[in-house]
Amino acid sequence: MAAATRGNVAAVTSLNLPPLPPLGGETTGRNVVDVITQQHRELLELCDRMLADPDDKRVTDVVIATLSRHLSCEEQYLYPAIRKVVPGGEELTDRELAEDQALLVTLQQLQRDPSAKQDVAAAVRRHVDADAEELLPVLVQMVPIEDLIRVGNRFETAQEAAPTRPHPATPSTPPWNKVVDPAVAVVDKLRDAVTRRTTYAKDL
Repeated sequence: MAAATRGNVAAVTSLNLPPLPPLGGETTGRNVVDVITQQHRELLELCDRMLADPDDKRVTDVVIATLSRHLSCEEQYLYPAIRKVVPGGEELTDRELAEDQALLVTLQQLQRDPSAKQDVAAAVRRHVDADAEELLPVLVQMVPIEDLIRVGNRFETAQEAAPTRPHPATPSTPPWNKVVDPAVAVVDKLRDAVTRRTTYAKDL
């Protein structure tokens, strides 16, 4: 069993993760599993708060912005890693992308119709459960910690250039989403500034 595990790690290492330009201190920081797990906790807490106080539009705005950023970064970095290193990863990520697409459409509905809050909260719980049960454990098992940290660094950096509103019609896979999402985010942030929209939980 140990020999098989070493063989898996060697195979993963030889494959390499999605191309990432070298940066100083690349192996310092949080690994992507910890980053995503923390964001999942924040999303669940925000959804609970949104349902508990349905009249607070600021909380709903933060849910939409936080989830939009999170899904964009998963599509840029988590899913390509799963697709590359996990047996059956293409089928798994295709399914997750389809569910993300449906969630982004529901987020668009929430922007217009507050009654969609329950649907969004339920979809977030499904998303968190799927990642925790199917995606993240496989990464921990198969990917060296140095690569998990590298992806974690990219994931956190991408957060600052990610859209704050749902855009289900934009590309969801590299390389195009890494080009389009930051461009769309510029427009989102201009709209946020003009309307003084709250987009981070720390500002609630």
